Amino acid sequence: MHIWAVANQKGGVGKTTTVVSLAGLLADAGNRVLMVDLDPHGSLTSYFRFDPDSIEHSAYDLFQVSGKIPDTLPRQLILETGHPNLSLLPASTALATLERHAQAQGGMGLVISKTLAILWDDYDYVLIDSPPVLGVLMINALAACQQLVIPVQTEFLAIKGLERMVRTLTMINRARKRPVPYLIVPTLFDRRTQASNKSLRSLKDSYEELVWHSVIPVDTKLRDASTAGVAPSALDASARGVKAYASLMDSLLNPAG
Repeated sequence: MHIWAVANQKGGVGKTTTVVSLAGLLADAGNRVLMVDLDPHGSLTSYFRFDPDSIEHSAYDLFQVSGKIPDTLPRQLILETGHPNLSLLPASTALATLERHAQAQGGMGLVISKTLAILWDDYDYVLIDSPPVLGVLMINALAACQQLVIPVQTEFLAIKGLERMVRTLTMINRARKRPVPYLIVPTLFDRRTQASNKSLRSLKDSYEELVWHSVIPVDTKLRDASTAGVAPSALDASARGVKAYASLMDSLLNPAG
């Protein structure tokens, strides 16, 4: 099992789109893929037409277990998306209440790691959609993952937000036996605007080899796929955004390439 997390401490940078796009492409290639929604806003869950406000069972259930997670529980929570090979462990808005219990209840930072250990032979890839706040849910995503993708919108405020994310990652990596490798991915890039071009140059100047060599462009087809509730590759495999995510997937699968 390969575990990728998608995270940034700023919202609106394309985290959910990145998860869905990469997961869809991996599934199209014949891999068994699980998406895990750890964001209380439930954007990934809503994307596939499940309601995080009313869903009966979700990732929240995993955090309610005291002691060892039963082997049967994670599989009971997983939903099918309608896309071949692509499954979802949904979020519910109840996840937002976890922070107040986290300090009193020890070991909450490893709930997702333990869950994925149970599912290890069921999936080839797991992609985790993280909330845009440093807390127990993001800690779970970073503790569980083997690769981190940090989408960053090519605009000034998003780049300032990236500084917070990198500081968080430095702190997390000190506590891990092996540091999490991460890739900064410029998103929502519009080559026609000076702001996008200037922000991209700033990203590359500041983070150099940590920045992916290409960009995810602004593409209305990605929004259309969200409206239709399908992975972007299922709507239009030839769309610019889908091709860009396919290139990103290749970079993640072949980091030395």
